[in-house]
Amino acid sequence: MTPNNWKQDPRLKQMSPEKLDYLTTFADQVTKLPKDQILPAFMSMQMDAAKKGIRFSDPETELLASVLTSGMSPAEKKKLETLRFIAKKLAARSS
Repeated sequence: MTPNNWKQDPRLKQMSPEKLDYLTTFADQVTKLPKDQILPAFMSMQMDAAKKGIRFSDPETELLASVLTSGMSPAEKKKLETLRFIAKKLAARSS
């Protein structure tokens, strides 16, 4: 997927403008990162969004992962899934 092509995904029309603005800012930052730092940045983005009161539902998170990882290899996608699983477990402990 080209850097701004993800914005054309029709599934994103269900998201609030506030969330889309946040994602656009995040995506602009991620394009400047080395590939090996994208997955940790994705996890940090979710924690930062939560601090700002922006909450992504499970379906929205799945959509984001699908859209933002469309250009990743299967191994990279697997790493992301592992990180998301760990983050979910950690979040469950703190609630």
